[in-house]
Amino acid sequence: MRFGLLGPPVLFHDAREGGRDDARVVASPKSRVLLAALLLDAGRVVSVESLKDALWGGAPPVSAQASLHNHITRLRRMLDDPGRLRTVPSGYVLRIDEGELDVHVFDAHVAEARAAHTGRDWRRVVRECAGALALWRGAPLAGLPPEVGGYAFARRLCEARLLLLEWRYDAELALGGPRLHELVPELAALTVEYPLREVYHRQLMLALHRTGRQAEALAVHRELRTRLVGRLGIEPGPGVREAHVEVLRGAAGERDAKGSGDAKGSRGTKGSGEPGRPDLPPAQLPPPPTHFIGRATVRDALHRTLTAPDPYPTAVISGMAGVGKSALALHVAHQLAERFPDGQLHLDLHGATPGMTPLTPAQALTALLRDLGTEPCRIPERPEAAAALLRSLLAPSRTLLVLDDAASAAQVRPLLPGGAGCGVIVTSRSPLTALDGAARFPLAPLSDEESAELLRRASGRDGLDGTDAARLLVELTGRLPLALRVVAARLAARRALTPDALAGQLTAADVRLHHLEYDDLSVRRSLAVAHDALAASQREADRDAARTLVRIGALDLPTYGAPLLARLAGTSEHRTEAALDRLLDVALLEETTYGRYAPHDLVRDFARERAVEQDTATTADTALHWYAAVAERVLVAIVEPGSDRDDRRRPTPSQPGGHAAHVETVAPFAGAEEAFAWGDGELENVVALAGRYADDPSGQRAGLVSTLARLIFPYAHRRGRVAEMEVLGQAGLRVARRLGDAAAEAYALVDLAGLHFLTGRQNDALALNDRALDIWRRLDHPSWIRRCLNNRGLLLDGLGRYTEAGEALERSLEYARRLDDPYGEAVTHSHLGNLVEHTDPRAAIERHRRSLALGDEIGAVIVRHSAHCNIGYAHLRLGQPAAALPHFEESLRILGGHGDWHGESQTRLGLVRALRLLGRDGRAARECAELLGRADARADRYTGALARHQYGLLLRERGRIGEAREEWSLALAALDGTDEQAVVSELRELLACPV
Repeated sequence: MRFGLLGPPVLFHDAREGGRDDARVVASPKSRVLLAALLLDAGRVVSVESLKDALWGGAPPVSAQASLHNHITRLRRMLDDPGRLRTVPSGYVLRIDEGELDVHVFDAHVAEARAAHTGRDWRRVVRECAGALALWRGAPLAGLPPEVGGYAFARRLCEARLLLLEWRYDAELALGGPRLHELVPELAALTVEYPLREVYHRQLMLALHRTGRQAEALAVHRELRTRLVGRLGIEPGPGVREAHVEVLRGAAGERDAKGSGDAKGSRGTKGSGEPGRPDLPPAQLPPPPTHFIGRATVRDALHRTLTAPDPYPTAVISGMAGVGKSALALHVAHQLAERFPDGQLHLDLHGATPGMTPLTPAQALTALLRDLGTEPCRIPERPEAAAALLRSLLAPSRTLLVLDDAASAAQVRPLLPGGAGCGVIVTSRSPLTALDGAARFPLAPLSDEESAELLRRASGRDGLDGTDAARLLVELTGRLPLALRVVAARLAARRALTPDALAGQLTAADVRLHHLEYDDLSVRRSLAVAHDALAASQREADRDAARTLVRIGALDLPTYGAPLLARLAGTSEHRTEAALDRLLDVALLEETTYGRYAPHDLVRDFARERAVEQDTATTADTALHWYAAVAERVLVAIVEPGSDRDDRRRPTPSQPGGHAAHVETVAPFAGAEEAFAWGDGELENVVALAGRYADDPSGQRAGLVSTLARLIFPYAHRRGRVAEMEVLGQAGLRVARRLGDAAAEAYALVDLAGLHFLTGRQNDALALNDRALDIWRRLDHPSWIRRCLNNRGLLLDGLGRYTEAGEALERSLEYARRLDDPYGEAVTHSHLGNLVEHTDPRAAIERHRRSLALGDEIGAVIVRHSAHCNIGYAHLRLGQPAAALPHFEESLRILGGHGDWHGESQTRLGLVRALRLLGRDGRAARECAELLGRADARADRYTGALARHQYGLLLRERGRIGEAREEWSLALAALDGTDEQAVVSELRELLACPV
C-alpha cells in the first residue's frame, strides 16, 4: 500500500499482475482529514487533542472522543494492515515504510535532481524531474479544511514543483533537439501564471530565440522589464540580462563553441575587456580538509542556500574556536566551485588568529581588489569607494567569496558583492547577527560517533573503533574537532603512545589544555585570542566579559545566570548581561536555555586556568552567601506563613553572622511560581556547591552550606527532586556533626527522613525521624517535637503499625493545640483520617472534612489540596469512584503552581484509579503517562513504579496482556528495597497468573 498527499489524500493499493496501482479516494470528508493529519506526522505520535482540532476545529462536540474512535476504526479497515495505525497512551501513530508516501518519494527525486543540476548532468536532471512531477496530482492537501494545518508543508512542496520545472527546462535547453519547440507553449503558460518569476521568462526567451523566433523573444524581455520597473521599480536580474544579450547578438553558435553546456550561460572573465580584470578567473580556495566527517544536515542546508534560484545570500558559519567552521566552509566551497565559473576568492580576515590583528575593512578590500586584477594605483584610498569598485567588478560575475575568520559584521559588510550571481561564505566565532540578509549556520561539536570516526581516520589507528579508550578520548576532548585533531596528531606521531595513556594524561582537568597542543595546533591559544582581545579592549562590556569568564572559572558551576554573576562582580545585572552577550558573541559561552549560560568543557578548563592566575579567593564565599540569602526568599515564597516557615528561618549555631543582612539585599519573589522557577534553574548549582564545600576546613563555608541546605530543602522536597535531596541532606548532616550543631543535625535527619518517605523506604525514614525527635526533645523545641510525632504516626501507619501510629498522632495533636498551631492540627487530622480509613472510611471522610475546614479557615493550600485527595481515596475504599473523581480533580486545581510533588503524585494516582474504575480508559491512560513522565524527570523510581502498576492494569483491560506484564515487571523491579507491601503483593499475583 502507498499513500498520497500530492493532491487530495488517497490510498494506493498495490496492483496485481503488473498493472498500475489502484488509487482509492477516501470518500468520507472526516476520514480524509484524519488520514491527512496522521500522514503529516507519519511515524510520530499525533495526540488525541490534535486530531480533535483537525476534525472539529476549536469546537469539538461532546461526543468527540467516541466519534474519533469510530473514525479511527473506519480508517483501519481501509488499510492493508490495521496494525499500521497504533494506539499509544497519548494518541495515535501511523506507520509508513520507506517509499510508501508520495511526498517522501517526491523529495528524494528533488534531492537527486538538485544534485544533478549542480553537476550539470542534464539527462539525469530530466529523468529525476520527470519522476517527481509524475507524482503530482494537484495542490497538496487539496480540499481539506484549514484546521488540518500543513500550510507551510504545502507551500514547500509547491515551491519544490516550480523548482523542478525550472531545472527540467534548464536541462532541456542545454540538451537542445526537437523538444525545444515543445517548450515554448509550456513556458508561455508558466510566464502568464507567474508573471514576476524571472527564470521562466529567461527560459522562454532562450527557447524562442533558439527556435528562430528572435522578435518574440525580445518582446518577452520588453514586457517583463516594463512589468518589473512599473510595479517594483527594479531591473531584470542578471540571468534575464544575459539571455537578452544572447538574443541581441544571436549568440547561440558562440555558446555551443564554448561548450558551456550551462542553460544559464557562463560568464568567464577571459578577454572580457574590463579594465583590471585578469585573464584567468581566480581559484584561491585552499585544499579541502582531508578528513571531513559529519555535518550532513548543515552541509545540505548550505548547498540549498547557495544554489537556490533566488539571489545568493551570505551564509555565516559560526561557532566556538576549533569547532570546524573553516573546514566546513572549504568543504562546501570546493563542492560548489563549478557553480561559480568566474572564480573563487578566499580571504583570511584574522578575526581570531593568535598573534595577528584582524584586517581592517580597507585592508581586506585592497586584498580582494588586487586578487581581481586591479592595479594597486587604481585602488581608491577611501574604503567606501573601494567597496563600490569591488561591487562593480563582481556585479556581472558568478564568483564565490570565502571570508574566513571574521571579527565582526562591520568588517564583513563592505566586502559583500552586489551582484545576484555571487555567493558568500563567512566563518566567524560570532553569528554576526548585525549582518542583514545573512543565512546563519551555527555549529556545535560533533556527535560521539562522528568524533570517534574523525579520531580514527586522522590518527591512522584503526584499532580505536569501539574501544573504551576511544570513547574516553572523545569525552575528554568535548567532541571539539580541533582538540580531536591534536589528539589524533599525537597518536599518529608517537606509535608507542597508547590511547589509554593519552586518555590518562587528559583526565586531569588542570593540565588538560597542556596536552591539547601539538605543532601549530593549540586549543589554549585559540581560546586565549578571544579572551585577551576582550581584556585589552577599550569597551567596558568587553573588559567586563573577560573578568566574568575568570569568575566563571573560579566558581566552576554547571550553569550561570546574570544575577549570580552580577553579585560576584559587584555590578548591576544590566551591566552583567552586556558582558554575557559579549561572551556569547565570541563563542566563549553558550546559552543553554533563556538566561542560563554554560561554557564548553574546554573553555571551562581555560577559565579555570585564568582564575588560578588572578585573585578569586572570595568568589566561593560570595556565591554561598548569595545562594543562602535567595534560598530564604524561596522558603518565604513557597511555605505558607506559620511555625513551619518561622522555625526553618531561625538560625542554628553554625550559621555565619551577617546572613540576615545578605537576605535584605535580595528582592523578595512575587509569588510561589517565581520562586519555584528560580529553584528549577539554580538547584543544580546549589547541590554542586553543597557537595564541594561541605567538607571545607573553613567553618564559615561549612556553616553556609548548612544554612543553605536547611533553607533550600523544602523547595527540593516540594519539587520531588530526590537525587538532589540526597546530596543536600547528607551534606547538611556531615557539616552539622563536624561543627557540633545539634539543631542543624536534627534538620538534616528530618530532611533525609522526608527523602526516604518519598522513595518508599519507610523503615529508614522512621529511624531517622526518631533520631531527630530525640534531639528536638533534648533541645526542648515543642513545634519540632510536634512535627516529628506527626511524621512518626504517618510512617507507622504506612508500615501497618496502627496502634503506635494512633498514639503518635494523638500526641502530635495535643502539641498542636497547646501551641495554638491550626496548620499543624489540620495536618494531623488528615493523617488521623488516613489511619481511620483502614477500618471506617466514612469516619475518615469526616476527619478529612475537619482538616479541610481548618485549611479553608487559615487559607492553607497544601492542607486543602491534601484533604480533597484523602477524601477521594476514602471514596475509592468505599467503592465509589464517581464520588472520588471530583475530589481528585479539585485537589489538583487547588494545588496549581504551589508545588507539592508527593501530594500531586498521590492525587494523580488516585485520579488514574478512579478513571480506570469508571471505564474512562483514554483519559486514565493520558493521566498515567503524564505522571510517569513527571516521575522520570525527577528520577523518582518509587512513584514511577506505582504509576506503571496502574498503567499495566489499563493495558490488561484493553487486552494487551504482554505489554501489561512488561509494565508490572518494571514496577516490581523498581519497588525492590522499598517497604511497599500491598502493591508488591498485587504485582506478584498479577505476574503469577498464566498469560
